[in-house]
Amino acid sequence: MSLRVAFAGTGAFAVPSLQALAATGRLVLVITQPDRPAGRGLKPTPPPVKEAARRLGLPLFQPHSINSPEALDHLRGLGLDLLVVAAYGQLLKPEVLSLPRLGCVNVHASLLPNYRGAAPVAWAILNGERVTGVTTFLMDEGMDTGPILLQREVEIGPDETRGELEARLAQVGAELIEATVAGLAAGTIEPKPQPKQGTLAPRLKKEQGRIDWDWPAGKVHNWVRGMHPWPVAFTTFRGRHLKLHRSRVVGPPSRNSPPGTILPHRRGLIVACGEGAVELLEVQPEGKRRMSGRDFLNGYRPRSGERLGS
Repeated sequence: MSLRVAFAGTGAFAVPSLQALAATGRLVLVITQPDRPAGRGLKPTPPPVKEAARRLGLPLFQPHSINSPEALDHLRGLGLDLLVVAAYGQLLKPEVLSLPRLGCVNVHASLLPNYRGAAPVAWAILNGERVTGVTTFLMDEGMDTGPILLQREVEIGPDETRGELEARLAQVGAELIEATVAGLAAGTIEPKPQPKQGTLAPRLKKEQGRIDWDWPAGKVHNWVRGMHPWPVAFTTFRGRHLKLHRSRVVGPPSRNSPPGTILPHRRGLIVACGEGAVELLEVQPEGKRRMSGRDFLNGYRPRSGERLGS
Protein backbone atom coordinates (compact mmCIF):
# COMPACT_ATOMS: atom_id res chain seq x y z
CA MET A 1 0.00 0.00 0.00
CA SER A 2 1.29 3.45 -0.89
CA LEU A 3 1.34 5.87 2.04
CA ARG A 4 1.29 9.64 2.14
CA VAL A 5 3.97 10.53 4.69
CA ALA A 6 5.09 13.83 6.21
CA PHE A 7 8.33 14.22 8.16
CA ALA A 8 8.98 16.55 11.12
CA GLY A 9 12.59 17.03 12.21
CA THR A 10 15.14 19.72 12.99
CA GLY A 11 18.53 18.49 14.20
CA ALA A 12 21.30 16.55 12.49
CA PHE A 13 20.10 13.25 14.03
CA ALA A 14 16.98 13.49 11.85
CA VAL A 15 18.74 13.95 8.49
CA PRO A 16 19.52 10.28 7.68
CA SER A 17 15.89 9.34 8.44
CA LEU A 18 14.70 12.11 6.15
CA GLN A 19 16.99 10.88 3.39
CA ALA A 20 15.80 7.29 3.80
CA LEU A 21 12.14 8.32 3.58
CA ALA A 22 12.79 10.59 0.62
CA ALA A 23 14.19 7.59 -1.27
CA THR A 24 10.87 5.75 -0.84
CA GLY A 25 8.98 8.41 -2.78
CA ARG A 26 6.31 8.61 -0.05
CA LEU A 27 7.18 12.04 1.39
CA VAL A 28 4.71 14.82 0.66
CA LEU A 29 6.04 17.43 3.13
CA VAL A 30 9.01 18.18 5.40
CA ILE A 31 8.27 20.18 8.56
CA THR A 32 11.09 21.83 10.48
CA GLN A 33 11.53 24.66 12.95
CA PRO A 34 12.19 28.25 11.84
CA ASP A 35 15.73 29.50 11.20
CA ARG A 36 17.44 30.58 14.43
CA PRO A 37 20.13 33.22 15.09
CA ALA A 38 23.55 31.58 15.42
CA GLY A 39 27.24 32.49 15.53
CA ARG A 40 28.86 35.73 16.60
CA GLY A 41 26.78 37.78 14.16
CA LEU A 42 23.53 36.05 15.20
CA LYS A 43 22.71 35.49 11.57
CA PRO A 44 19.52 33.46 10.95
CA THR A 45 20.74 29.92 10.29
CA PRO A 46 18.66 27.13 8.74
CA PRO A 47 18.40 23.87 10.72
CA PRO A 48 20.10 20.76 9.25
CA VAL A 49 16.78 19.26 8.16
CA LYS A 50 15.91 22.35 6.14
CA GLU A 51 19.24 22.22 4.32
CA ALA A 52 18.77 18.51 3.58
CA ALA A 53 15.20 19.04 2.34
CA ARG A 54 16.39 21.76 -0.03
CA ARG A 55 19.10 19.48 -1.44
CA LEU A 56 16.50 16.77 -1.98
CA GLY A 57 14.01 19.16 -3.59
CA LEU A 58 11.27 18.39 -1.05
CA PRO A 59 8.33 20.65 -0.10
CA LEU A 60 9.20 22.51 3.13
CA PHE A 61 7.06 23.99 5.93
CA GLN A 62 8.50 26.00 8.89
CA PRO A 63 5.70 26.90 11.32
CA HIS A 64 6.62 28.54 14.62
CA SER A 65 4.43 25.88 16.20
CA ILE A 66 3.22 22.66 14.61
CA ASN A 67 0.19 22.91 16.93
CA SER A 68 -0.93 26.33 15.63
CA PRO A 69 -4.27 26.65 13.78
CA GLU A 70 -2.41 27.57 10.58
CA ALA A 71 -0.21 24.47 10.78
CA LEU A 72 -3.18 22.23 11.53
CA ASP A 73 -5.06 23.57 8.51
CA HIS A 74 -2.01 22.95 6.32
CA LEU A 75 -1.61 19.37 7.55
CA ARG A 76 -5.31 18.56 7.23
CA GLY A 77 -5.18 19.40 3.56
CA LEU A 78 -2.52 16.76 2.88
CA GLY A 79 -4.59 13.64 3.62
CA LEU A 80 -1.72 12.14 5.60
CA ASP A 81 -1.45 8.47 6.40
CA LEU A 82 1.60 8.91 8.64
CA LEU A 83 3.70 11.62 10.28
CA VAL A 84 7.29 10.62 11.12
CA VAL A 85 9.04 12.67 13.82
CA ALA A 86 12.78 12.70 14.62
CA ALA A 87 14.65 15.29 16.71
CA TYR A 88 11.97 17.88 15.97
CA GLY A 89 12.06 19.75 19.28
CA GLN A 90 8.34 20.47 19.76
CA LEU A 91 5.69 18.49 21.63
CA LEU A 92 2.78 17.41 19.47
CA LYS A 93 -0.68 18.09 20.91
CA PRO A 94 -3.61 15.68 20.48
CA GLU A 95 -4.95 17.62 17.47
CA VAL A 96 -1.74 16.86 15.54
CA LEU A 97 -1.34 13.31 16.86
CA SER A 98 -4.82 12.39 15.63
CA LEU A 99 -4.45 13.82 12.11
CA PRO A 100 -2.62 11.03 10.22
CA ARG A 101 -4.69 7.90 9.55
CA LEU A 102 -2.02 5.56 10.99
CA GLY A 103 -0.78 7.99 13.65
CA CYS A 104 2.58 9.64 14.34
CA VAL A 105 5.80 7.64 14.61
CA ASN A 106 8.87 8.86 16.50
CA VAL A 107 12.50 7.80 15.98
CA HIS A 108 14.12 7.84 19.44
CA ALA A 109 17.80 7.26 20.24
CA SER A 110 17.43 4.80 23.13
CA LEU A 111 15.97 1.41 23.96
CA LEU A 112 12.67 2.56 25.42
CA PRO A 113 11.43 2.65 28.13
CA ASN A 114 14.99 3.59 29.10
CA TYR A 115 16.06 7.21 28.63
CA ARG A 116 12.84 8.96 27.76
CA GLY A 117 13.42 12.64 27.05
CA ALA A 118 15.53 15.15 25.17
CA ALA A 119 19.07 13.83 25.78
CA PRO A 120 19.02 10.01 25.67
CA VAL A 121 22.46 9.55 24.09
CA ALA A 122 24.17 11.87 26.55
CA TRP A 123 22.68 10.20 29.62
CA ALA A 124 23.46 6.70 28.36
CA ILE A 125 27.15 7.68 28.17
CA LEU A 126 27.12 9.71 31.41
CA ASN A 127 25.72 6.68 33.23
CA GLY A 128 28.37 4.37 31.79
CA GLU A 129 26.02 2.23 29.68
CA ARG A 130 27.68 -0.22 27.30
CA VAL A 131 24.61 -0.75 25.10
CA THR A 132 21.95 1.62 23.80
CA GLY A 133 19.92 1.61 20.60
CA VAL A 134 17.09 3.12 18.59
CA THR A 135 13.33 2.70 19.01
CA THR A 136 10.46 3.58 16.69
CA PHE A 137 7.12 4.00 18.47
CA LEU A 138 3.63 5.36 18.01
CA MET A 139 3.42 8.72 19.71
CA ASP A 140 0.87 9.50 22.41
CA GLU A 141 0.45 12.49 24.73
CA GLY A 142 3.20 11.30 27.09
CA MET A 143 6.96 11.84 26.86
CA ASP A 144 8.20 8.92 24.72
CA THR A 145 5.63 6.57 26.26
CA GLY A 146 3.75 5.26 23.20
CA PRO A 147 3.60 1.66 21.91
CA ILE A 148 6.90 0.32 20.57
CA LEU A 149 7.11 -0.69 16.89
CA LEU A 150 10.74 -1.72 16.27
CA GLN A 151 14.01 -1.61 18.24
CA ARG A 152 17.66 -2.24 17.49
CA GLU A 153 20.56 -2.50 19.95
CA VAL A 154 23.88 -0.68 19.42
CA GLU A 155 27.06 -1.15 21.46
CA ILE A 156 28.72 1.97 22.88
CA GLY A 157 32.47 2.26 22.30
CA PRO A 158 34.51 2.80 25.51
CA ASP A 159 35.96 6.10 24.25
CA GLU A 160 33.08 7.15 21.98
CA THR A 161 31.75 10.68 22.42
CA ARG A 162 28.10 11.62 22.32
CA GLY A 163 28.52 13.25 18.92
CA GLU A 164 30.13 10.14 17.47
CA LEU A 165 27.50 7.82 18.93
CA GLU A 166 24.62 10.06 17.82
CA ALA A 167 25.93 9.95 14.25
CA ARG A 168 25.96 6.14 14.32
CA LEU A 169 22.52 5.97 15.91
CA ALA A 170 21.17 8.36 13.28
CA GLN A 171 22.14 5.87 10.57
CA VAL A 172 20.52 3.01 12.51
CA GLY A 173 17.44 5.19 12.95
CA ALA A 174 17.23 5.71 9.19
CA GLU A 175 17.28 1.95 8.58
CA LEU A 176 14.74 1.38 11.34
CA ILE A 177 12.25 4.01 10.16
CA GLU A 178 12.44 2.67 6.62
CA ALA A 179 11.57 -0.82 7.94
CA THR A 180 8.90 0.65 10.23
CA VAL A 181 7.09 2.51 7.46
CA ALA A 182 7.25 -0.53 5.18
CA GLY A 183 5.88 -2.71 7.99
CA LEU A 184 3.05 -0.31 8.73
CA ALA A 185 2.18 -0.15 5.04
CA ALA A 186 2.06 -3.96 4.87
CA GLY A 187 0.29 -4.33 8.22
CA THR A 188 3.01 -6.63 9.57
CA ILE A 189 4.03 -4.67 12.70
CA GLU A 190 2.21 -5.21 15.98
CA PRO A 191 2.65 -2.26 18.39
CA LYS A 192 3.72 -3.35 21.90
CA PRO A 193 2.70 -1.23 24.92
CA GLN A 194 5.57 0.16 26.97
CA PRO A 195 5.93 -0.44 30.70
CA LYS A 196 4.87 2.60 32.70
CA GLN A 197 8.17 2.68 34.56
CA GLY A 198 11.23 3.96 32.70
CA THR A 199 14.30 6.13 33.10
CA LEU A 200 14.48 9.80 32.10
CA ALA A 201 17.00 11.75 30.02
CA PRO A 202 16.34 15.45 30.64
CA ARG A 203 17.86 18.22 28.57
CA LEU A 204 21.43 19.14 29.53
CA LYS A 205 22.46 22.48 31.01
CA LYS A 206 25.87 24.14 30.63
CA GLU A 207 26.70 24.00 34.32
CA GLN A 208 26.28 20.21 34.30
CA GLY A 209 29.53 19.98 32.33
CA ARG A 210 31.63 20.87 35.40
CA ILE A 211 34.02 18.06 36.40
CA ASP A 212 34.28 17.03 40.05
CA TRP A 213 37.77 15.57 40.43
CA ASP A 214 36.65 13.60 43.49
CA TRP A 215 34.78 11.36 41.03
CA PRO A 216 36.43 8.07 39.98
CA ALA A 217 38.35 8.18 36.70
CA GLY A 218 35.66 6.22 34.85
CA LYS A 219 32.98 8.78 35.68
CA VAL A 220 35.23 11.71 34.73
CA HIS A 221 35.92 10.04 31.37
CA ASN A 222 32.20 9.37 30.82
CA TRP A 223 31.45 13.02 31.59
CA VAL A 224 33.97 14.24 29.01
CA ARG A 225 32.50 11.85 26.41
CA GLY A 226 28.85 12.48 27.22
CA MET A 227 29.13 16.28 27.24
CA HIS A 228 30.78 16.45 23.83
CA PRO A 229 30.10 18.30 21.53
CA TRP A 230 27.74 20.31 23.82
CA PRO A 231 27.91 21.73 26.44
CA VAL A 232 31.50 20.32 26.73
CA ALA A 233 32.93 19.18 30.06
CA PHE A 234 35.02 21.81 31.84
CA THR A 235 37.17 22.57 34.84
CA THR A 236 39.39 25.49 35.85
CA PHE A 237 43.13 26.03 35.70
CA ARG A 238 44.74 28.99 37.44
CA GLY A 239 41.28 30.47 37.91
CA ARG A 240 40.29 30.32 34.24
CA HIS A 241 37.90 28.09 32.30
CA LEU A 242 39.38 24.95 30.71
CA LYS A 243 37.26 22.86 28.33
CA LEU A 244 37.92 19.12 28.15
CA HIS A 245 37.26 17.65 24.70
CA ARG A 246 38.90 14.22 24.81
CA SER A 247 40.11 11.90 27.54
CA ARG A 248 40.90 8.31 28.42
CA VAL A 249 41.24 6.33 31.62
CA VAL A 250 44.83 5.42 32.52
CA GLY A 251 46.34 3.33 35.32
CA PRO A 252 46.18 4.49 38.94
CA PRO A 253 48.57 7.33 39.81
CA SER A 254 51.99 6.27 41.05
CA ARG A 255 51.73 8.61 44.05
CA ASN A 256 48.95 9.47 46.48
CA SER A 257 47.96 12.84 45.01
CA PRO A 258 44.84 14.89 45.81
CA PRO A 259 42.10 14.70 43.13
CA GLY A 260 42.68 17.19 40.32
CA THR A 261 46.47 17.14 40.67
CA ILE A 262 48.37 17.31 37.38
CA LEU A 263 50.80 14.43 37.61
CA PRO A 264 54.33 14.64 36.19
CA HIS A 265 54.42 12.40 33.14
CA ARG A 266 56.37 12.50 29.90
CA ARG A 267 53.54 11.05 27.85
CA GLY A 268 50.80 13.60 28.38
CA LEU A 269 48.42 15.51 30.64
CA ILE A 270 47.59 13.02 33.42
CA VAL A 271 45.23 14.10 36.22
CA ALA A 272 44.53 12.31 39.50
CA CYS A 273 40.88 11.51 40.26
CA GLY A 274 39.11 10.30 43.39
CA GLU A 275 39.98 6.81 42.17
CA GLY A 276 42.52 6.29 39.38
CA ALA A 277 43.53 8.90 36.82
CA VAL A 278 42.61 10.19 33.37
CA GLU A 279 44.71 11.49 30.53
CA LEU A 280 43.29 14.66 28.97
CA LEU A 281 44.01 14.18 25.28
CA GLU A 282 42.50 17.42 24.01
CA VAL A 283 41.73 20.59 25.97
CA GLN A 284 40.87 24.22 25.29
CA PRO A 285 42.01 26.99 27.63
CA GLU A 286 39.74 30.02 27.92
CA GLY A 287 40.10 32.25 24.87
CA LYS A 288 42.44 29.80 23.11
CA ARG A 289 42.20 27.16 20.40
CA ARG A 290 41.81 23.46 21.07
CA MET A 291 45.13 21.76 21.72
CA SER A 292 46.58 18.41 22.71
CA GLY A 293 47.31 17.66 26.34
CA ARG A 294 51.00 17.57 25.52
CA ASP A 295 50.88 21.04 23.92
CA PHE A 296 49.05 22.31 27.02
CA LEU A 297 51.86 20.99 29.22
CA ASN A 298 54.53 22.54 27.01
CA GLY A 299 52.76 25.90 26.87
CA TYR A 300 51.59 26.30 30.46
CA ARG A 301 54.24 24.26 32.31
CA PRO A 302 52.21 23.34 35.41
CA ARG A 303 54.11 23.52 38.68
CA SER A 304 54.62 20.45 40.85
CA GLY A 305 51.41 19.67 42.73
CA GLU A 306 49.33 22.16 40.72
CA ARG A 307 45.66 21.16 40.48
CA LEU A 308 42.73 21.53 38.14
CA GLY A 309 39.43 22.78 39.56
CA SER A 310 40.94 24.26 42.71
